[in-house]
Amino acid sequence: MKTLKDVRVGEAAVVRRLHGEGAVKRRIMDMGITKGVEIYVRKLAPLGDPMELTVRGYELSLRKADAEMIEVEASEPS
Repeated sequence: MKTLKDVRVGEAAVVRRLHGEGAVKRRIMDMGITKGVEIYVRKLAPLGDPMELTVRGYELSLRKADAEMIEVEASEPS
């Protein structure tokens, strides 16, 4: 199982499943990260956490602890 935490800078991935419970899962979904959405990893903070992502046309910072709950697969090149 590959998670968003494993995606390298400059790569894109498609969300396949969200793990986690209750408020944490709801918060991730409220940020626009839902099944089938493509996420592009723009960069990492200097110490590696958080990650800066592009989701649904906007930029988002996400902690690696939360990224670990997002199961992804490699995005097909367009």
